[in-house]
Amino acid sequence: MTTTRRRLLATAAAGLAMPWCLPGHAQAWPARPIRMVSPYGAGGSNDILTRVLGEFLGRRLGQSFVVENRAGAGTRIANEFVAKAPPDGYTLLHAAAPIAIGEALYKDLPYDVHKSFALIGSTAIAPLFLVVNADAPYRTLAEFIKHAKANPNGATFGSPGAGSAPHLTAELLLRASGAKGIVVQYRGDAPAYTELLAGRIDATLTAISTAVPHIQAGKLRVLGVATEERTPLYPDAPTLREQGMPTVVGYGWYGMLAPAGTPASIVARLNTEINAAVADAEVRRKAEAAGLQLRGSTSAEFSAFIESETRKWAQIIKSANITAE
Repeated sequence: MTTTRRRLLATAAAGLAMPWCLPGHAQAWPARPIRMVSPYGAGGSNDILTRVLGEFLGRRLGQSFVVENRAGAGTRIANEFVAKAPPDGYTLLHAAAPIAIGEALYKDLPYDVHKSFALIGSTAIAPLFLVVNADAPYRTLAEFIKHAKANPNGATFGSPGAGSAPHLTAELLLRASGAKGIVVQYRGDAPAYTELLAGRIDATLTAISTAVPHIQAGKLRVLGVATEERTPLYPDAPTLREQGMPTVVGYGWYGMLAPAGTPASIVARLNTEINAAVADAEVRRKAEAAGLQLRGSTSAEFSAFIESETRKWAQIIKSANITAE
């Protein structure tokens, strides 16, 4: 066989092998519909935003984004499902704040938030507002704390569930202020509001969308918001930081995750597209209607945020001796 013929055959063989061995020649992503898992039931803020993001991403990427609700167990059902899904970019988790407190609250989790996921980026926060009965004598955070310290039993907060963002933020506020108090657990926001409106508890930390009708009716009053800065959802509410509680920051949050091992190129593309969604005016309008404030990030920033949340709330869970229901 001539040298020229051998070279031609070698070149042809290499050409046949390339599509199988080079990732650049693999089937382009996305080539089929993508599943977006919400850890809550249909109709809640996470579900609403997941669907809004799915519509936006579908237009941008030319594939359907199908929302799948896997509610229950404090988001653990959805978290485990996605952690164990194939890392191919076709199953995503629109995670919520409880994923960052799970290791401090539960034993033997079947996943590790730091190792089982590829962190794509933040999508939104759900600011928590300190809300009291409008007939209460306190009109500022300082007056509320003074009242709590003067009361032998301290202050009573309503919470939608043990280990929730409102529960942990209330515990953080009590410790930062030096006031005594108790956080009463209810099954959701509705019964907590019933008790607050009746004057049987002193306060709650809640999403503003739930409180607005009662505020407009003159039945409830907002004393502040527990975000780092004032929120466009209700800009008249001063932060608790502004009012002398610099360490009291807490809120619900959402972000996009994929199974660990998802190709870095897919994670990077999704981060780019999610940040484009966060900057979109129509996405923002729909998110704010659901009581959410859009907040994007890089993957690295989102990873650092979850690390910080995990440490912060683990300390509160330990000091308040909080156990899972």
